[in-house]
Amino acid sequence: MSGAAHLRRSAAKRTAPSQGACNSPAKADYTVASTQLVRVTHPFHPFADRQLVCVGERHNRSGKRLLLRIDDSTICSVPPQWTDFAAPDPEVVMGRGRALLRVVDLMGLARLVEQLSPRRRADDV
Repeated sequence: MSGAAHLRRSAAKRTAPSQGACNSPAKADYTVASTQLVRVTHPFHPFADRQLVCVGERHNRSGKRLLLRIDDSTICSVPPQWTDFAAPDPEVVMGRGRALLRVVDLMGLARLVEQLSPRRRADDV
């Protein structure tokens, strides 16, 4: 193995997170004074509609994450958009919860259906 390859490999080992990084309360760096209750609002999350204690925030490649205490030994990381911590989506507020999908979601679905449509593939050939 070349010297450069060895350095890349050892750097990758140093930066890789441990398996306990996501659920270890010691990694959360929280203080009792800074905790607040947050309700999980994402309908498909396993803890949907539960109020959990937010013990901190983290940033990763996906953006901001909230650290929520599930029990004495487990911390869950979720995007703020999946909780009542984030401001509500204006389309959801204006629709008063009647719409199942946002306009931007429907437009994306229409594009996907068009791309996968057999008629379009036959026209392109």
